[in-house]
Amino acid sequence: MIPSSVLSETSSIAPTADAGVSSLDSAKTDPTLILADRVQQLYNQVPVAVGATLVLGAIATFELYESRLHELIVFWWVVVAVILLAQLGLLLAFRRSETRNSEPQQWHRWLGLAAFAGGSAWGFAAAVFFPAHTDEQQVFLAFMLAGIVSGGVPIYAASWPVYAAYAAGIIVPFTYVLGTFGKVLFEVLALLVPFFYAANVLVAYRINRVFNDGYRLRHAYGHLTGDYTDLNQRLEGQIAELMEAHREVDASGRKLALFAERAPIAVFETDGNATVLDVNPVAENIFGYPAIELTGRNLLRTLISAGDPTLSNDWWTTFIRKGEPVTNMRVQCQRRDGLEITCEFSLTPLVNDEGDLLSVIAQGRDVTQQLAAERLKKEFTSTLSHELRTPLTSIIGSLQLVNSGVIGEPGKDIAELTAIAERNAQRLLDLINDLLDIEKIESGKIELHPEVFALDDLVREAITLNRAYAERFKVRYATTGELPAAQVNVDRKRLFQVVTNLLSNAAKFSPEGGEVEISMEDRDGRAYVGIHDRGPGIPEDFRPRIFSRFAQADSATTRQKSGTGLGLSISRRLVELMRGQIGFTDRAGGGTTFWFEIPKRSD
Repeated sequence: MIPSSVLSETSSIAPTADAGVSSLDSAKTDPTLILADRVQQLYNQVPVAVGATLVLGAIATFELYESRLHELIVFWWVVVAVILLAQLGLLLAFRRSETRNSEPQQWHRWLGLAAFAGGSAWGFAAAVFFPAHTDEQQVFLAFMLAGIVSGGVPIYAASWPVYAAYAAGIIVPFTYVLGTFGKVLFEVLALLVPFFYAANVLVAYRINRVFNDGYRLRHAYGHLTGDYTDLNQRLEGQIAELMEAHREVDASGRKLALFAERAPIAVFETDGNATVLDVNPVAENIFGYPAIELTGRNLLRTLISAGDPTLSNDWWTTFIRKGEPVTNMRVQCQRRDGLEITCEFSLTPLVNDEGDLLSVIAQGRDVTQQLAAERLKKEFTSTLSHELRTPLTSIIGSLQLVNSGVIGEPGKDIAELTAIAERNAQRLLDLINDLLDIEKIESGKIELHPEVFALDDLVREAITLNRAYAERFKVRYATTGELPAAQVNVDRKRLFQVVTNLLSNAAKFSPEGGEVEISMEDRDGRAYVGIHDRGPGIPEDFRPRIFSRFAQADSATTRQKSGTGLGLSISRRLVELMRGQIGFTDRAGGGTTFWFEIPKRSD
C-alpha cells in the first residue's frame, strides 16, 4: 500500500509568504515552488529508472530462466512492460503540461503511484521466483533485490515518500515470502528486512532535506534585486550541478561555499548571534580582513562602526525574531586599517521546514564612492543653479525694461525678439528655481515655517494672481460654490507654491475657452482642495511616474505646452512634508482632478 504521506504531503503545503510583502522582501520561499523543483527532478530521473529496470530484468531473466516457469516469466515481463510504458507516458505528459509548475501536487501523487507500481513489479518477482529456485539462485535474487532497493535512493531522493512507496512495493512481498518459507534462517532474515527498509528510507529522508535546503536557497537568491541578475544566473547553474550530485548528503553546505566564493559582492554567512561562519574573497578585499581572522568573530562588533545606529544589537535581535529578509540597508563600516566606508547590506535568513533558523546570509557592497559621486553631483547642481540664477535675473530685468518701453519704444521686430528672449529666460529661471527646490528637499535642507492662516483665502489669492497666466491659454478659473473657511497651520509660502503649480498645470492642459474649477471640502479634520480640468487626461502608462522628477507624458500636447517636469514632484514632496497627501483622479465627462489634503488646525 502507498504510504499516506505520498498522497497528503503536497495537500498540506500552503504559501507562507506574507501577502502584503513583495517577492523581493518575502520571508520564506513559496513551498509550492520548492515542490515544483523537486517534482521536476523526480521526473528527470524516470528514464534512468526505466533503463535500469530493463537491464536488471534482463539479467534476472537470464539467471533465473527455467522452462517450467516460461509462462510466468513472460507474464512478469508483460506486467513490467505495461508499467514502464505507463511511466514513460506519464513523463511525456508532464513535459508537455502547462500546469506542472502551478500544480505540482497532482504530478507528485501520480509519480508516487508510478514508483509504487514499479516497486511492486519487483516485489511480485520476489514472491513468485524466490520459492521456485535453488539456494544459489535465491541468494542471487535476494542480493539483486537489495541492490534495487538501495539503487532507488539516488533516483527518488528528491522525495523520500516516493522512495518509501517504491521500496515498500519490493520489500513487503519479499518479507512475506521469507517469513512463510519455512526455514528458520529465512524467518530471521524476514525480521531484519524491515530494519534495512527503514535505514534506506532514513537516508532518503536526509537527502530529501538537503534538496529542500538547496531549492529554498536558490529561490531566496532569486528574490534579490536586479543588481544581482548575473549572480542569480550563476546560482542557478550551481543548483543545476547540485541536482546532478544528489548522492552527496552534504551538498547544501558545499553549494553555499561555491556561491559565496564566486559572488561579485561581499557575502557573509552568520548564525543567529551574528557570529561569522564563512566569508567570500570579495568580503576579504572590501574589509581588509582575511577569512580566517573574521571567522568566529561577531559581525556587528567587528565591521560595523560603533556610532552607527542602524545595524545595532537590538535591531539584530528583532530581525532574527521576525525572520524576514531586509534589503538596501546603508551602514557605516570600519575596515581593518581603520578607514570608514559606507556599505549597503541585504540580509536573508535561511530556515528549515520547521521554521528553525539555519543561518543568515549577509550580502554587502561598498557604496562610498557612489555616495561621494552623488554628493558631488548635488553640489555641482546647486552651485551651477546659484551661479546661473544671478545673471539670468539681470537678463530678465533688462529685457523687461526694453519691453516696457522705459528706454524707448522698440521696433516691432525687436519687440517680438525681446519678448521671446524674456519668456525663455523666465523658463530657464523657473527650471533653476525648481532644481534648487528639489535639491533642498532631497538633501533635507529645506526649512518650513508653519503659520496659522485661512486656506480659503490662500486659494482665492492664488486664483487671482494666476488669472493672467490662465488667460494666455484662453482659460478661466472658477470656484464651485463658496469656498468653506478652513484654518491650517503649515508653511504658507510653500503651500501657495503647490496651489500655483496645480493651477498652472490645469490651465496649460485645458482646451481653449475651457474652465478650470476649484473646490474645497472639509473631510474629517482635513482640508481638501481639488483642481478640476477638462484636459485630455493622464495616459495610462504615464500614471505610475506622474509625480517623478522630469516626468512628462510623451504627447504632442505636452511638447507644445512645455514645462520642466518638476512641478508635480516638488508639490508632492512639499505636501508630504506638511503631513498631507496629494493625488489625482479621472473626472467624469473627461479631464483630470488633481487634489491635496492637509490637516486642519486643531483647536
